[in-house]
Amino acid sequence: MLTGGLGLGAAGEERPAVADGAGLLRHAAPRRVWTGFESTARRITLAVGARGDGGAIEVVEAGRTHRLGTGDLVARVNVHDPRAYEALLRSGSVGLGASYVAGWWDADDLTAFLQALFCRMRPLLTWMDRLGQAVADVLDIPARLAAPSRADDKSNVRAHYDVSNEFFELMLDDTMTYSCGLFERPEASLRDAQVAKMDRICSKLDLRPDDHLVEIGSGWGGFAIHAAVRYGTRVTTTTVSEAQRAYVEQRVAQAGLTERVTVLGEDWRDLRGRFDKLVSVEMIEAVDWRRHDEFLATCAALLADDGLAAVQAIVIDDRSFERAKRHQDFIRRMVFPGGCLPSVASLTASLARSTDLRIVDLEDIGRHYAETLRRWRANLDSHEREIRRLEMGIEFRRLWTLYLAYCEAAFLERHVSDVQVLLAKPSWRGRLGARIA
Repeated sequence: MLTGGLGLGAAGEERPAVADGAGLLRHAAPRRVWTGFESTARRITLAVGARGDGGAIEVVEAGRTHRLGTGDLVARVNVHDPRAYEALLRSGSVGLGASYVAGWWDADDLTAFLQALFCRMRPLLTWMDRLGQAVADVLDIPARLAAPSRADDKSNVRAHYDVSNEFFELMLDDTMTYSCGLFERPEASLRDAQVAKMDRICSKLDLRPDDHLVEIGSGWGGFAIHAAVRYGTRVTTTTVSEAQRAYVEQRVAQAGLTERVTVLGEDWRDLRGRFDKLVSVEMIEAVDWRRHDEFLATCAALLADDGLAAVQAIVIDDRSFERAKRHQDFIRRMVFPGGCLPSVASLTASLARSTDLRIVDLEDIGRHYAETLRRWRANLDSHEREIRRLEMGIEFRRLWTLYLAYCEAAFLERHVSDVQVLLAKPSWRGRLGARIA
């Protein structure tokens, strides 16, 4: 995902881009069918956009301004190419993303515009959720299809996380934590929020110096190093991202923690041993929904009889899970291939089916994620010159701008959330660590 761009074929055919593990942008969306369909698509899009809640939107094109909806103005959209209407109408959020990456439209407040779209789409999504559940009850075709292979999983992870360590250094704080922070005070820095989140998990796990903790999904090593330094815990951490593993090994060595932190490059299915505690922070989203039972069963098998596990997960609303697991949206098509958000209900069902783990604490921290995403986007904006030096291309930059704003809007609208789930083995009889107000 380092170089390349969105391709536009002959006769203006629309071909949205997806990043692959090699860092190239490849084409993914269906070709355009009807010549001159832009005018019809425009009329339909503007008519639909004029309905629903979420505030007013101004659409500016060719010197004309259309005000859609009622209430206060929340965003102004400039349409530079009428093919944007067709892309949206034909391919939904994938078309929305592809046309933005192509530069066919811009918004003065991208997050507010996307929030307004979520509001307008809520009735349709509710209907689709019901349809998805009905399909699941009658004919669950995807359940009979093969889950991605290990090679697919590794390629999908690398497509997102092996983008560029330098790029993530510009976006994240110096803990290199790529997950929801916990803002205890409005004025807290991003680093403060990430440290607070890590401390919250460590407190819930009651981490101690004589514990051996296994971490599934190393990220860039922030949590493993934090647990080893602040709590004296021995840590084994694993990632299938080659770029991340090299980065974590370097950080661990620089911190003088090579005897306390072991860094592996193993798939979660290959982990062996028994550990006192387990942690996985926003990694299950990279696991196909057909593998959730297996993933959680593996977590249970890795724990001692009195062990504890903390799983932090981005979750979709329970009512949306059946639709979402089948649907290729903007993020799954263009940013994070193979991703699948669980729901609290789907996680609970998987735990009951495949493990002896019990939920002993569940905390929703999703209200903190919108601010985390806003801070990441601000970091990228403040490092624009450094990002240009990485020569990743304007399409890549626009893709990540939209990705972060899209996620921020989804959290603000509570379309998705983030939970910390504490799981206990049958023999655990400890006390829960105190929560921070």
